[in-house]
Amino acid sequence: MLDFLQQPWPWYVAGPLIGLTVPALLLIGNKALGISSSLRHVCAACVPAGIPFLTYNWRAELWNLVFVLGITLGGFIGYRVLGHPDVIGISAATVRDLKTQMHLTDFTGLLPKELFALDNLANWKGWVFLVLGGFLVGFGTRYAGGCTSGHAISGLSNLQWVSLVAVIGFFAGGLLMTWVIYPLLF
Repeated sequence: MLDFLQQPWPWYVAGPLIGLTVPALLLIGNKALGISSSLRHVCAACVPAGIPFLTYNWRAELWNLVFVLGITLGGFIGYRVLGHPDVIGISAATVRDLKTQMHLTDFTGLLPKELFALDNLANWKGWVFLVLGGFLVGFGTRYAGGCTSGHAISGLSNLQWVSLVAVIGFFAGGLLMTWVIYPLLF
């Protein structure tokens, strides 16, 4: 069983499992799949400052906090118990592009250390990516009324127009960052 769990699951198993989560949440409790609102719930529970945005019955959304806790614990257990490869399998063409265009050299671990090391906070590029980028992602998810998983998985499956517009914006923003802004910075 452990050997089965340590292998990547094929798309035709993982995709339907994710896809069936949406109707299950709707049928069981009339809930929509999404993660970004959980930060608001945590702040409403922990910051009794009387801020209007945080003044609501957050206990009614406790299921969302349990869901996020389960995702966090599941990821930790999966990483620690099931293990991880020392070197992530990346195609030779991608490695070549990362080396020549983005000057990345360390491909051990799960993330490029040149981009996500704490030492990057000592230079302006690190601040742009980690601090300003983190703020923009947080602001954008609240401004868009949800995160990528909420709009792309739950919103599109419910045929919500605003989710279609948001997903198109996510992809356009990702392409713009990857092909225009990132090369200008590096």
